[in-house]
Amino acid sequence: MSSTHFGFQSVDEKEKASRVRGVFDSVASKYDVMNDLMSGGLHRAWKAYTVMVANLREGDKVLDIAGGTGDLSMAFSKKVGNSGTVVHTDINEAMLSVGRDRLTDKGIILPTLVCDAEQLPFPDNHFNLVSVAFGLRNMTHKDVALKEMNRVLKPGGKLLVLEFSKVAKPLEKAYDWYSFSVLPKMGSMVAGDDASYRYLAESIRMHPGQEELKALMQQSGFGHVDYHNMSAGIVALHVGIKC
Repeated sequence: MSSTHFGFQSVDEKEKASRVRGVFDSVASKYDVMNDLMSGGLHRAWKAYTVMVANLREGDKVLDIAGGTGDLSMAFSKKVGNSGTVVHTDINEAMLSVGRDRLTDKGIILPTLVCDAEQLPFPDNHFNLVSVAFGLRNMTHKDVALKEMNRVLKPGGKLLVLEFSKVAKPLEKAYDWYSFSVLPKMGSMVAGDDASYRYLAESIRMHPGQEELKALMQQSGFGHVDYHNMSAGIVALHVGIKC
């Protein structure tokens, strides 16, 4: 039996995807409210910076992986215009459904599909940009997913990975207190679910730090990789360019 981590627990690899699905099924309806509360609204600035770095043009093709409630898909669709395409995907049907409804309410109709980042149903060399925001840490085989993202990108195409990362050392204790004491209580009060937000805090600690993720992206075929720390490293945006 091959095992992997689910937060701080060790679980069978085959179990992880269904357990992650359970977490996001539970939080989908309150996801946006909790994002605003947890980050003090900062997630909006992190995503706005990601859109700026994407530097999209009219007519570009974009794949938004773990697109969830649709924040980035919505922003990208405005950049690529009517001649471009943004494909909004997530492995979790509940999250995707919330995102699709939200986009439709704003008059934005995008191709939306449930798919696994480790087995992307798209041709080689197809997209100008692939993005994954706050989703990579939940994937069982990050290296496989990154290779798939590389495969579907056009040569010279760009991968953006926006993810929680390793916070600056002076803030570690305060961040741990907030993550393990405040977050689960907030999750319990607002979403009626403390366990999912405890998993969130644990999954961040198990995710590769800035340099480790950079190395993993390079090993997955990206020729040039750099990263931008935001909010003292609470979040980092990794940028990979396909050779």
